[in-house]
Amino acid sequence: MNQQAQQSRPTGEGSHPLLSVQLYTVREALAADLPGTLARLAELGLEQVEPFGILTFDGLADGLAAAGLAAPTAHQGFLGDDPRAAFERARELGVSTIIDPFTQPERWQDAGEVRRIADQLASASEVAAEYGLRVGYHNHAHEVASVLEGQTALELLAANLPDAVALEVDTYWVAVGGADPVALLERLGDRVVALHVKDGPGTEDTLDQVAVGQGSLPVRDIIAARPDALRVVELDDSRGDRFQAVADSIAYLTSEGLA
Repeated sequence: MNQQAQQSRPTGEGSHPLLSVQLYTVREALAADLPGTLARLAELGLEQVEPFGILTFDGLADGLAAAGLAAPTAHQGFLGDDPRAAFERARELGVSTIIDPFTQPERWQDAGEVRRIADQLASASEVAAEYGLRVGYHNHAHEVASVLEGQTALELLAANLPDAVALEVDTYWVAVGGADPVALLERLGDRVVALHVKDGPGTEDTLDQVAVGQGSLPVRDIIAARPDALRVVELDDSRGDRFQAVADSIAYLTSEGLA
């Protein structure tokens, strides 16, 4: 974090060095008032956030600096494209791990295609190293629901990746995909550098998602399975106010000693 960011950090709330929040959760608020929304997140005690779509996110660097927030991880699609613009932007933002957030479900129905995705990530990783970056991949349900060669397609991907490529496991979508997120995290091991920590009944309807601690996912066990991973709070959507859900999630994780 730069000196300006350190000096501008709000005080009054305890800090949460293991927590982050995926900014997609508060996308409407960001569109209306990016600096103000980032400042509100910092006031919750957050020290870092996870941006999305960084190639088209105007004003993000200044907003992060003003709020005293770092962005160690960020989402930006880069597979199948020349990734250099994305990697350059990530470096400008101080990102260390840039994560491809989505690949079409049909690509995960064939083992050969999954291996091609692994090859693409490996190739991108070599380019990312020139920028001092690590690349990663973030799952949805389809990478887990698809079973190939006796394992989930996500595990097949992991088995074919070089060590330099990381995974960010969205534990909610793992559950939606029909797998036990705790057991899957244990099998994937140290390649998992970040978790999307979210809660709800484990349905495909994103409106069913709720603040962490108010749903049915075994949050404590999930975090215990990868205790060193960054814990990124996210709601894809919700029937309630999502900013309040972020605040409630942080309060819950803090009260349970998970922050």
